[in-house]
Amino acid sequence: MLLTLANLVTISRILLILPFVMCLLKAANPAYSSSMRWAALGIFTVMAASDALDGYLARVKKQTSSLGAFLDPLADKLMITCASVILALPQTAVEGFRLPLTVVVLIIGKDTLLLLGFAVTYFLTGSVHIKPVWAGKASTFFQICMVLSLLIGPEVSAQLKLWPILVRLIWWTTGFWALMATFVYIWRGIRYIERFENETRTQS
Repeated sequence: MLLTLANLVTISRILLILPFVMCLLKAANPAYSSSMRWAALGIFTVMAASDALDGYLARVKKQTSSLGAFLDPLADKLMITCASVILALPQTAVEGFRLPLTVVVLIIGKDTLLLLGFAVTYFLTGSVHIKPVWAGKASTFFQICMVLSLLIGPEVSAQLKLWPILVRLIWWTTGFWALMATFVYIWRGIRYIERFENETRTQS
């Protein structure tokens, strides 16, 4: 199967995760001043834009594929998980804007439960139906906003005194939507399994 342009954009986003992580890990080093944090911000912005671009290509340009349906959420999860963990560690967090571990647990917990849910669904039905839901899209949107708000935190807070409060509002909103997305995906998974079992009983 030939790779579509949407798939190539998604793969490029995955490849950018490594330099993004390297920049984030060096961002707290005083020797680099704020240059590494701004480099990480630039790379993350490109990755976020590519997320919107491959979605556009898949929907509008009809470049949907099974590979894309697998790679796109994988790229998002790798990107956000790496950023969340690094920005929550005392050694690598943005000064004055350390992400609470509770939010990180909610984000990673959602993805972990989803993987377990996919495994259970496949075990019971022999297939997995991956379909984005509104809560999942909202969760991804706020996760991207959260990372961006943290990376620009020191400079913006110097001009806008309310920025630290707004950042905290964003990260708790992100945690809320991660929790909501977990419930929605679990509910949809249960419904999918129930429909499969009903169809199996009907055919037997």
